[in-house]
Amino acid sequence: MRHSLLVRLIAGSVLIAVCSIVATAWLAARSTSGEIRHQQGQTLARDARVNDALLGYAASHPRWDGVEETVRRLARQRDQRVALTTEGGALIADSATGRPPLPARASAVVDPLAVDVSLVPGTATDRIDARAVGPFLLPGPERARLREEVDAQAACLRHEGWRATVAVGPGGRPYLRREGGPATPAPDIAHPGPPVSVPSGHVPVTTLTGPPGRPTRAPAGRPTVTPEGTVPSTPSQPVSPSCSPNAPGPTTTEKRALNQLAALVRKCHGSRVEVWLDETGKPSAAASAAECLATARRAQLKPYVAPAALLYIGSPEDRTPAIDPYDIAGVTAVILVLAVGVSVLVATRLTRPMRAVTAAARQMRAGDGSARVMVHAKGEVGELGAAFNEMSEHLDRMEQQRKAMVSDVSHELRTPLSNIRGWLEATQDGVAELDPALTASLVEEAMVLQHIIDDLQQLALADAGKLRLHPEPVDVADLLEQIATVYRAAAAGLMVTVEVTGRPHLDADPVRLRQAVGNLLTNALRHTPAGGRVSLRAYADGDDDVLIEVADTGPGIAPEHLPYVFDRFWRAEKSRSRQTGGSGLGLAIVRQLAEAHGGSAAVRSEPARGATFVLRLPRRTKIRD
Repeated sequence: MRHSLLVRLIAGSVLIAVCSIVATAWLAARSTSGEIRHQQGQTLARDARVNDALLGYAASHPRWDGVEETVRRLARQRDQRVALTTEGGALIADSATGRPPLPARASAVVDPLAVDVSLVPGTATDRIDARAVGPFLLPGPERARLREEVDAQAACLRHEGWRATVAVGPGGRPYLRREGGPATPAPDIAHPGPPVSVPSGHVPVTTLTGPPGRPTRAPAGRPTVTPEGTVPSTPSQPVSPSCSPNAPGPTTTEKRALNQLAALVRKCHGSRVEVWLDETGKPSAAASAAECLATARRAQLKPYVAPAALLYIGSPEDRTPAIDPYDIAGVTAVILVLAVGVSVLVATRLTRPMRAVTAAARQMRAGDGSARVMVHAKGEVGELGAAFNEMSEHLDRMEQQRKAMVSDVSHELRTPLSNIRGWLEATQDGVAELDPALTASLVEEAMVLQHIIDDLQQLALADAGKLRLHPEPVDVADLLEQIATVYRAAAAGLMVTVEVTGRPHLDADPVRLRQAVGNLLTNALRHTPAGGRVSLRAYADGDDDVLIEVADTGPGIAPEHLPYVFDRFWRAEKSRSRQTGGSGLGLAIVRQLAEAHGGSAAVRSEPARGATFVLRLPRRTKIRD
């Protein structure tokens, strides 16, 4: 099967299809994966923005009441569904109408006291949202007073040549941001010393850049607040004493919140820990108490922030992956090159033997009967080459037989015609008399001519399929007995016997069947020496066929001659003597008559042990069209 032309074509098509599919799948997978990564990045950014907005709401509201409008606004801005539920699954707010089912998984947990660092990368180490200030949120009057002080400090610094701006922390505390300095630095002012802790129950306020108990120098732009309220400056960026760029001290609100927070920190830490505010108003403590500070802040802020909620964000509409046209062009070119290469390879292997067959056919047309095709391929192409060679051999053999037949017919007709002409010319010249004996000889020669012509005409009819049969029921035993009776008189010195097993009957043309058996019997009598025996035998072979055999005790037929016995004008004796053989058409007629009845003719023989000719005939003759 692997050499089959069909298999090759299918294999080539499958190879091209597989390569096309693999290339298309690779291109689609690459484009889709890139698009998915792009969409995932965009989705993560959108989710982070929605999560940040809701974190801000939760950090500034003790409950989720009223968040519906914020949810709807976020959904409209991003053309997505936004929904919030409690951790128990109760719906808080949903931008979709009709309350359709929520997505299978929540996009994030909105908890200002435990911020998701994957969505908010800049979150502090305690994971508390900076906007959750709780009791540190300054009321309006305190904000106004602090703003006046910081604005005055900023104006003074700008007058001295500093670039100073005022920023506001999440709790409302304003603070200074300074850049640069004056052209002529002022004299350095030494740091007055480390901050002093306050007793329990008071608000400890210390430096903005380091814990209490350790002397530091504030960096540029960050004033140091001490319990005494003095305003030192750093030697690196001296400030004129007239500006006093110190951060304002804690307000009443901040002191109250700090006292509460300090109590929670000491309860967690188990020892006296000092807590202070940085310049933005965010509580700070020593590094050893950072964990307790975070725990205390969560406990302090819990009543002021909304409880944790689950955030659901609907997936955006699918977008068609963008495929690079250059990738398409490249893959298409590769597929075309592969397809052309496979097609050329297959076509070359197919056309090479075709061209060989064409060249051999042209040689045959030019008269070279020995033209053959050297085809080494297998499968359909090899079968085509073998069939062509068989056809060439058959045509060459038929041509040789045609030439031999013309020669044989000429020879067979020349001999009686020459005899007739010679005797007639002798009579015309007066050399011989046309007496009854000569007349009988001339009639015999004419009968020979007639017999040859009749045989040739009968073979021509058989070849053309126009040999007509008239089948009727025939008793084979009676038919053989009649034929043996006719030929016994001519079989001088020979024994002719009939052996029939049972009473076989068949449908056949009795005249043609008698002719076929007669030809076989004549041939056997001609080649059987005196004292020999010729046997006619008949028996049934199963329910379908009847076999008629004509056996003799003659010299037999050589094995190399058996394939040619039924050929026209073939004789084992090449001298073509009238004493050793007839016209050479009798056995050919036997085979044609047997085949016309739907049967066959065969021979088996061994040298010096006689020959047996067998007619196999069906019980019901199948007339050929």
